[in-house]
Amino acid sequence: QVQLMESGGGVVQAGGNLQLSCVASTPIARAATWYRQRPGYQREWIAGINTGGGINYATWAEGRATISMNDAKNTVYLQMNNLVPEDTAVYYCNEKGIWGPGTQVTVSS
Repeated sequence: QVQLMESGGGVVQAGGNLQLSCVASTPIARAATWYRQRPGYQREWIAGINTGGGINYATWAEGRATISMNDAKNTVYLQMNNLVPEDTAVYYCNEKGIWGPGTQVTVSS
């Protein structure tokens, strides 16, 4: 069973950027996705990428999020730009229904 580990979270000022990483223990088979869970909200989808290069974004994420994949490193990235306090959340990656533990992103105003 694949294991996932997110990293790259932290505290960032509003207007700043972060790149999150998700390393898989095995080669990514088909697709991977990023989600987040904000305090008091359900987990929400951000973006997905497949090994064929197909990419999709949630409407709210278009223009601020960029998902990418490095097959050689079994890693999926999420670049988030122009962060606002409402982006404060735990960010998770998912592959084949498996979740990583998440990485906390806190955006200060």
